[in-house]
Amino acid sequence: MDLEKPAREGSETRVDLRKRVPEPSAPPVREAAPEGCLAVAVRIPVRIVVLVLVVPVRMVWDALVVAGRFLNDVLFRPLGRALLWLGRAVFVWPFVGLWRYVVVPVAKALAWLGNVLLVVPLVWLYRYVLTPVGHAVVWVATWVARGVGAALGWVYAYLLTPAGRAVMWVLKGLGAVLAAVGVGVYTVVAWLARYLVVVPAVWLYTWVLAPVGRAIAWCGKGLVWLVSTVVTGIGTALHWIARILLVLPALALWRWVLAPVGRVLAVIGREVRDALGHAWRVAGYISLAVGRFLATLFRWIFVEPVRWVYRSVLTPVGHVVRDAVLRPAAEAARSVGRATRQALASARESVRQARADFRRMLFGEPAQPQPVDLGEPSGREARTLGRSTTALTKD
Repeated sequence: MDLEKPAREGSETRVDLRKRVPEPSAPPVREAAPEGCLAVAVRIPVRIVVLVLVVPVRMVWDALVVAGRFLNDVLFRPLGRALLWLGRAVFVWPFVGLWRYVVVPVAKALAWLGNVLLVVPLVWLYRYVLTPVGHAVVWVATWVARGVGAALGWVYAYLLTPAGRAVMWVLKGLGAVLAAVGVGVYTVVAWLARYLVVVPAVWLYTWVLAPVGRAIAWCGKGLVWLVSTVVTGIGTALHWIARILLVLPALALWRWVLAPVGRVLAVIGREVRDALGHAWRVAGYISLAVGRFLATLFRWIFVEPVRWVYRSVLTPVGHVVRDAVLRPAAEAARSVGRATRQALASARESVRQARADFRRMLFGEPAQPQPVDLGEPSGREARTLGRSTTALTKD
């Protein structure tokens, strides 16, 4: 009993731990929106009519797709490749050959000719004629500029500087006199302007213009308030007239006529859309079944007989023709080719030998190369590994 208690306690703790682990919550199921009687009444007839109308369209569409893929694989793609190759052969390759074998060599020749006739003479002229002349001109101009600068410096230091100082002293005196006269004139003009213009203008603004302006501003405020009151009353009246005559009838028309009709049309449009999708999918399955049936029928009527004829008749006949006719003919052609190549090789060797004999007969034997003496010992006079003597220490 004592031994069983820990086991029970352990099992209870495991059970408690399992109970404590939260289980993963299942994804919430999205409830379908409630449908009215109008949707249920419209759905079945619309789907039947749409299915009857869509099935031929889907079958024609699938037939056109299959025909288009067949034409693309059999006609359009090879034709496009042929036209691409023809375009390259007619337009691209001639221009490439013209560029590679005409324009580029001519351009290189013109560049070499221009380099020889223009660049090299101009470089020689610049290096051996213009550069020394330029250096000489710069040297002469430097010495001339130094002489002229020295002369101008002497004239500036001993003639222009004293004359300038005298002129500046005279101008300073005249400036001081003119400044004193200007200060007096400015003082008189400022006093006259203050008491003849500024003081009367300030009095006129303070006692005449300011009161008149305040009176005009007060009258303008009253006129604006009156006009705004009249405009506000007219606007309020027009607002209520437009609300009663236009807004409320339009709101009633929208709420009680257009909105219900729009909901009915929305339900009908949604059902038509769903019916079109459903009918298109069903028509796809029907078209697939019809296509598979026609493909199976075509295979059993045309493909399987052709395959049987190819396997049972044409393949054995082809093997017999290959083993009895083509292979012996190929062996005979290869033997003839080998014999022809051997005969041509022997003829070339004979011609080469005859040409060599004729050359020897006319010009004699060619001179043999003479060995060059490098000063190295040769033969038995060379140094040996077993003895300490060398060819240089021998008597």
